[in-house]
Amino acid sequence: MGGFSRRCSKLINSSQLLYQEYSDVVLNKEIQSQQRLESLSETPGPSSPRQPRKALVSSESYLQRLSMASSGSLWQEIPVVRNSTVLLSMTHEDQKLQEVKFELIVSEASYLRSLNIAVDHFQLSTSLRATLSNQEHQWLFSRLQDVRDVSATFLSDLEENFENNIFSFQVCDVVLNHAPDFRRVYLPYVTNQTYQERTFQSLMNSNSNFREVLEKLESDPVCQRLSLKSFLILPFQRITRLKLLLQNILKRTQPGSSEEAEATKAHHALEQLIRDCNNNVQSMRRTEELIYLSQKIEFECKIFPLISQSRWLVKSGELTALEFSASPGLRRKLNTRPVHLHLFNDCLLLSRPREGSRFLVFDHAPFSSIRGEKCEMKLHGPHKNLFRLFLRQNTQGAQAEFLFRTETQSEKLRWISALAMPREELDLLECYSE
Repeated sequence: MGGFSRRCSKLINSSQLLYQEYSDVVLNKEIQSQQRLESLSETPGPSSPRQPRKALVSSESYLQRLSMASSGSLWQEIPVVRNSTVLLSMTHEDQKLQEVKFELIVSEASYLRSLNIAVDHFQLSTSLRATLSNQEHQWLFSRLQDVRDVSATFLSDLEENFENNIFSFQVCDVVLNHAPDFRRVYLPYVTNQTYQERTFQSLMNSNSNFREVLEKLESDPVCQRLSLKSFLILPFQRITRLKLLLQNILKRTQPGSSEEAEATKAHHALEQLIRDCNNNVQSMRRTEELIYLSQKIEFECKIFPLISQSRWLVKSGELTALEFSASPGLRRKLNTRPVHLHLFNDCLLLSRPREGSRFLVFDHAPFSSIRGEKCEMKLHGPHKNLFRLFLRQNTQGAQAEFLFRTETQSEKLRWISALAMPREELDLLECYSE
């Protein structure tokens, strides 16, 4: 673990509480408790024989003594702050601003403490490493060590800023300075999520040696009965929590101040990072889905490359195609056959289902040339919930028309809606909440 931090953190061992258990509920309770104490102290009455406190001469002494404090420690409870007249001259809003900024620092320390366990106890475990291939180890832990190192440097700068001016310390400028490092490590780590989840599940299902070693590691007191999976998702949780903390800071800064400008820039940087992480994960999952589907599909018509970074599956399902054929006499015979539709954002595939969940594509068309609409045709028997599908230009460059039946009316309406809706990217900014 040595060598990744410029200085030894005084907050990293401040609490036995890991980040998984760290909650702003704890802080809120502390704030409410503090407010009750303040209201009592402001009640008129005879002088209270208040127990004198021994003033501490520096913030460093407080940080060193935090090992005896709870995770919900408040900035106001720092002895050098509490015994200073500066606190009395601050407005209630200014005090709340300092508390939110202080929580960002303390929560980062808790986060780093959990990351240290994730890296040193799990990722660098030789016994666990022996049960994994190089590829499995890479997919399972990805760049977790890099995430830990960036957090260590970030916390170091936060603490240094705090110690330089305990009464009016800043955090948003530090966040902004570290934003490029956050992007460098969080984007690849979060993008790897699909492989990480799949690898973990596969190992748990098929690798008994991995399960045995993991169970032993998780039972170690250092983990506090928390699972490896809870450690692996920490980076997803932290970037979202960090954005929310910056949002709370921004709400309490003075409008038009330099601190508001810094908070705005920092908040936007984290917001963009989360959006990019979400887009990367979404793109990765879509590509994985296309790769899997391409292995199940064969073409009896003109082949086209299915896998594309700009393509994703919108809707798929098996429907019943109704076809009329000539028969002796004046009446036409109604035949049915199963047809599977794969609707993508830019095209539609029509397939015949085959054994082993495979599909034989007999026609396809670009999305711009397809149209679905209700069918009011009344047929005898169970033929309800009908809709028509028109292809203005199919794989042969000709027009084609299909009549489909669904099991329910709601399914019919969903298909008609899907065949008509515009293909726009969804903004899933809050994908990684705690």
